[in-house]
Amino acid sequence: MNDWPEAWSDDNRGNRGNRYGRGSGSTQPESARVMRQVRRQPGGPGGPQAAPPYGGIPQQPTYDQGYGGYDSDYNTGQVYGTPGGGPQGPGGYGPGPGRPAPNWGRRIKWTAITLVTLLVVTSVATYFWADSKLHRDVDLSKVIDRPAAGKGTNYLIVGSDSRAGMSDEEKKKLHTGSAEGKRTDSMMILHVGDNGDTLVSLPRDSDVEIPTYKGSASGKVYQGKGRHTKLNAAYAEDGPELLVRTVEYNTGLHIDHYVEIGFAGFANIVDAVGGVEMTIDKGFKDKYSGADFKAGKQTLNGEQALAFVRTRHAFATSDLQRTKNQQKFLSALAHQVATPSTILNPFALYPTMSAGLDSLTVDKDMSLWDLGSMFWAMKGVSGGDGTSMNMPVSGSTGGNLVWDKSKVKTLVDELKNDEKVTVTGN
Repeated sequence: MNDWPEAWSDDNRGNRGNRYGRGSGSTQPESARVMRQVRRQPGGPGGPQAAPPYGGIPQQPTYDQGYGGYDSDYNTGQVYGTPGGGPQGPGGYGPGPGRPAPNWGRRIKWTAITLVTLLVVTSVATYFWADSKLHRDVDLSKVIDRPAAGKGTNYLIVGSDSRAGMSDEEKKKLHTGSAEGKRTDSMMILHVGDNGDTLVSLPRDSDVEIPTYKGSASGKVYQGKGRHTKLNAAYAEDGPELLVRTVEYNTGLHIDHYVEIGFAGFANIVDAVGGVEMTIDKGFKDKYSGADFKAGKQTLNGEQALAFVRTRHAFATSDLQRTKNQQKFLSALAHQVATPSTILNPFALYPTMSAGLDSLTVDKDMSLWDLGSMFWAMKGVSGGDGTSMNMPVSGSTGGNLVWDKSKVKTLVDELKNDEKVTVTGN
């Protein structure tokens, strides 16, 4: 058939009234062409025809075969249905029975795996970050003539009056003075064992003998001459190594780890944790430390906390009362750090960890696990799960406190054997 019949010309294109098709040269319409995919209405050729719907307008043919459900449901408006025009979800848009339901078990599994992986990565990164911040400056291998190690672990915890890194304004604010060098304001032995943990405070004015020791810097051996002095003078003479040597010599107890914190670091930890709440039984003032406290429950900031643990001139039994206050405050601090509001809040936990780790000086063999064990033991002791006491004292000489030798021997034997402590302190 010719698409452009000869009878068609430019002259008669405009006269289309009697023409019925563009491909036919006849004035009559062509007969209907049969398409393979057309399904005719009921009553095929020669049979009765159904009345045309919609006001006599023949309904458009539908198709027997569609492509992915588009053609088969075109007339019903279900163009985007499931194959074969299956049922739709609510509104005709959601997944119908032809589409599988979401696999929630698989989704939950992968969500859990993702969270666990994130937790592991964060924990490992935090561990290495924290480990890198520890100042491992104390070498206990330089300590000579050491007693044999017993059961459990013994920590020597020291608070020094070091002013290193502090500005003049900070020294004035914290009432630290401007003395050169550093001395020990507080000393404690923490024993961690299977039969209860024990915290023993060593008064700084304790009368002790300085033994033969090896200089930490010179390596020279200095012979002991029976010289007696205050315990904190050992630290001032040759630092942490001589202090450890002096404590071991006068007690017979092996020290496994050493931990030290200075003035500024102590105040920073308290401020980082948001202050420490505690109850003060009796108010007191001390112009030397800057203390000015009333009785009752209150929250101490870093400056106030430092004044509280340093005050001794306000008490009749100056050094012994100060060690009790130090233990009491450390108890409150440990509980504050261990609260969910600190541990579960990264905005509180990381600043607290950073302030604490930056402020600590430890021995070369100290690990984060050892440090964590020390912290939880202190928290346990302060919570009533262990024993907290002062070193037993029998009297004084020349202004120095003399230890009760009999009680000290019993105490040391119990700690060495990791037995429950029966000795009481002052």
